[in-house]
Amino acid sequence: MSIGTISYSLGALAFLLLTLMLVTGWRGRLQGGLLLAACAGTTAWALVLALQSHLSLSGTVIQFAETLKDVLWFAFLLKLLSTVQGGQRGLARIPLALYTLAVALVLFPHLSPHWLAAPQISRILLAGYLALAVGGLWLVEMLYRNTPVSQRWSIKFLCLGIGGMFSYDLFLYSHGLLFGQLNPGLWHARGVIHALVVPLIAISVARNPDWSFEMFVSRKVVYHTASLVGTGVYLGYYLRAIGGEWGALVQAVFLFGAAVLLLVMLFSGQFRARLRVLVNKHFYQYKYDYRDEWVQFTHALSACKDDEHPYECVIGAIAELVDSPGGMLWMADERGRLSLRARLNLPEPGVDTGVGLDSLVAFLQRSGWVVNLDEYARTPDFYQDLELPAWLDTIPEPWVIVPLTDREQLQGFVLLTHPRAAVQADWEVRDLLKTAAMQAASHLAQMQALQALAEARQFEGFNRLSAFILHDIKNLIAQQSVVVSSAARHKHNPAFIDDAVRIMEHSVGKMQRLMQLLRTGMAGGIPVTLSLPRLLNEIVDKRCQQQPCPEWRYDGPDIEVTADRDRLTSAIENLVQNAQEATRRHGHVMIRLREEQGQAMITVEDDGVGMDDAFIRERLFRPFDTTKGDTGMGIGAYDSREYLRALEGDLSVASKPGQGTVFTIRIPLLDKSMAEQLQELDTGARM
Repeated sequence: MSIGTISYSLGALAFLLLTLMLVTGWRGRLQGGLLLAACAGTTAWALVLALQSHLSLSGTVIQFAETLKDVLWFAFLLKLLSTVQGGQRGLARIPLALYTLAVALVLFPHLSPHWLAAPQISRILLAGYLALAVGGLWLVEMLYRNTPVSQRWSIKFLCLGIGGMFSYDLFLYSHGLLFGQLNPGLWHARGVIHALVVPLIAISVARNPDWSFEMFVSRKVVYHTASLVGTGVYLGYYLRAIGGEWGALVQAVFLFGAAVLLLVMLFSGQFRARLRVLVNKHFYQYKYDYRDEWVQFTHALSACKDDEHPYECVIGAIAELVDSPGGMLWMADERGRLSLRARLNLPEPGVDTGVGLDSLVAFLQRSGWVVNLDEYARTPDFYQDLELPAWLDTIPEPWVIVPLTDREQLQGFVLLTHPRAAVQADWEVRDLLKTAAMQAASHLAQMQALQALAEARQFEGFNRLSAFILHDIKNLIAQQSVVVSSAARHKHNPAFIDDAVRIMEHSVGKMQRLMQLLRTGMAGGIPVTLSLPRLLNEIVDKRCQQQPCPEWRYDGPDIEVTADRDRLTSAIENLVQNAQEATRRHGHVMIRLREEQGQAMITVEDDGVGMDDAFIRERLFRPFDTTKGDTGMGIGAYDSREYLRALEGDLSVASKPGQGTVFTIRIPLLDKSMAEQLQELDTGARM
């Protein structure tokens, strides 16, 4: 594949991509249509020249493609000239002259007199195409000169691009006219030359929405294009000098310079910042690629959630938007007073930072402005009655103060130092900082709310633990009250004394375990193997002190489960006690035990007052909701169900008002392998 084929193929590909972008964004206006036609014609021209050596195309086809490309660009430039101020003078004669010349160039080889020799015909054609190039440059110059100075920024890259194409044609054809033939190297380079002007045209399209194109030119494309151009320059020099004595020298110098430039860009934040400002200032209508900036800023804020120093991370996220090396963050405390929360790459202030904040806070709350400290130093009257704190003089290189507002309330502010490169704090920079600060304020408010919620949950857990312990203490007090109230009548009865001693021993043991629970904060002790028939016997014996005495009969095999003895006893006893309290004195409370599908099933049935579905659904298992007045805690049923579920069991209830209630407890049966492990733990503890 020849160099000319590669060159024109690159030109065709570049203009094809631009044409496709214009087609998708065109909204029907004539200016945009002419530009679209010019780009499509240039694509066809480059494609014809790329295929020339393979298809042996005639000179007429090449001349037609060459002329059509120029004519389409003339039409686009003339349309632009007709819309600018003062651009209509003398334009009526321009199209006629250029288009007549273009038609003559296509027809001349076929209509030329027979007495003209081939070299003479070639010179006339070269002179004609040279005239077209001059006409194109003339149109570009007129467009730029007649465009108001305030609007030239929008078409200057278009003029550079199209002017570059016609300038190269001027050089190519003047060189050919001077030497009597075209230079093959210059001819083959035209494809790459045209490809290089595509980014310039694309930038102008993005800067001129009145052409009715919705087009976005990514900064990454520009950076990558610059890299490709640099690579092309290197390859061009190297290929041109290959085999010559300058080849090794040029290659070594280029590689060394590229390496030095890469190292400088890699390690110098100031150099990168200056380069970014230079590109954004001279190549784009807006300084920032807001989509990329916002995605990066959002990711930076998200990373602050897991950062060890979240407040410093927020400062860094905002400062990165404008390449500021550091800053300070103030946030309101519980009393609404602002205080210094974090510093980034700044020393500790030598004075009290809380002094003199009132005026600044009032101004930020009232106006919501970004305070440019350089502007304040030049024209303080612009900021009305704002008085800055004196400690700002101790901060090195202070630049702007950005308010942190959430739902129109000032939550704090961020002080940023001067950027690494010279960045003007214009409206675009201020709007970017204000918007980012609003999101940062929302993020900080959410972070503080999560911290408060975590603390509230810790207190909630402690309060819940205390409530459960108080519930057990209430039951112990009730048992001891029964002993005390009966002591006067039965103090000479030995059986009563034995029962009283047994109850007191149980109470002391339970109180000791509760004290251990308070000290350690543990939810329960070590699970052990329990015999449910034996446990239910103990519960029934204890609850028979209150009427009606629970009925309990079981003659089946032993059923064992794994659980904490005190917690399981408390869970079942709470249900039995609730059944007794809901039943009249001469009613019935029945306890049953059976094994079903690998689970132990315990039912506590009574014929008491019962409950309706609404009470069961909305209130029965709601903690701290009780119908017993001052005597109840409202956590018995809730505690029982939660512990049974922790054992991978469950508690269900069926009840009807006036017909009684049935509580059903399900507990997984003892796992034999678990029983062996528990036995080993118990043996190790005794040793």
